[in-house]
Amino acid sequence: MNYNKKTVTDIDVKGKKVLLRCDFNVPMAKDGSGKITDDKRIRAALPTIQYLLEQGAAVIACSHMGKPKGEWKPELSLAPVAQRLSELLGQEVIMAKDIIGEDAKAKAAALQPGQIMLLENLRYDKGETKNDPAFAKALADLAGADGVYVSDAFGTVHRAHASTAGVAAYLPAVSGFLIQKELEIIGGALANPKRPLVAILGGAKVSSKIGVINNLLEIADTIIIGGGMSYTFSAAAGGKVGTSLLEADWEEYANEMVKKAADKGVKLLLPVDTVCAKEFAADAESMVVPAGQIPDDMMGLDIGPETVKLYCDAVADAGTVIWNGPMGVFEFPRFAKGTEAVAEALSKTDAITIIGGGDSAAAVQQLGYADKMTHISTGGGASLEFMEGKELPGVAALLDK
Repeated sequence: MNYNKKTVTDIDVKGKKVLLRCDFNVPMAKDGSGKITDDKRIRAALPTIQYLLEQGAAVIACSHMGKPKGEWKPELSLAPVAQRLSELLGQEVIMAKDIIGEDAKAKAAALQPGQIMLLENLRYDKGETKNDPAFAKALADLAGADGVYVSDAFGTVHRAHASTAGVAAYLPAVSGFLIQKELEIIGGALANPKRPLVAILGGAKVSSKIGVINNLLEIADTIIIGGGMSYTFSAAAGGKVGTSLLEADWEEYANEMVKKAADKGVKLLLPVDTVCAKEFAADAESMVVPAGQIPDDMMGLDIGPETVKLYCDAVADAGTVIWNGPMGVFEFPRFAKGTEAVAEALSKTDAITIIGGGDSAAAVQQLGYADKMTHISTGGGASLEFMEGKELPGVAALLDK
């Protein structure tokens, strides 16, 4: 896949209307107050928005929020986002009452250079997730005949939706700064990594990471396995995993990966000890046992202290580290030690450190190491598919440099 795509700095946007796809899928307070509980995604969009406004573009921002499935759900309105964005930009963000209806059309037609408006939640229309050409064309038409499309929502580029891929059939399509950074850093790490390249893969399921492991076996020097999926590897090797999370159907794949690593000379590190408990609970009594020797009535909930040392040593002299997925049950502080140790080790290494979104990103942020990482991806699912080597429809749709 070509990662070398045109960006907002490669085109002239002065006096033009720009349809800008953002990721404003922010968490909202559960009490129906319309309060945004974390505005990180709105702040992340500011550099691209400010650049476009400074260059004299009229910006028509759009995003989805939640999964309204084509229905107008007031609690998923983007109106609170428009209000927060106005505060952050220090200028009014004009809020449309619809997406491609009369109000949006009138407001887009009247929009002047240096002004910004926001369309209502894209997923209020079924045409968005179906990538309906008529809906995509109606979105593109808001920007007019000489309009431009800027894609800056990395968290959605793995989906071929109307606002992420469809509109590129009707407008010249380039990336904003957020996507540009994702493509340069993750794309660079995959295409031409500073070595040794160490990949740390955790999380619950082998099934969701098989594609990533398979692709990384072609490029990584070391692959580290932690989290719930390590028990499938352990069982595949004949170990006892008690009541741990296990995908028995994937044991054969796990063994294939171990063999492939050996054939390719890639170091595949698996846990050597495990923290286990009798129940899945925050206050469960725990003990450390050697990997593959979990008692029948116990389950593994974290990597053990010897494994922590092994994994931290492996990243100490790395050139590039990619991390996706926690090492244990990160929600329970007692079983978050492995994840915390890996995050700390990454904060101390001189390597290029790439955190692939999701729980790993949450862990790094919670522990206060975010500013020590080279890059924290803004899209969990998208960064996983990127690491699998899959073509991302929302990236493929952009113009090549």
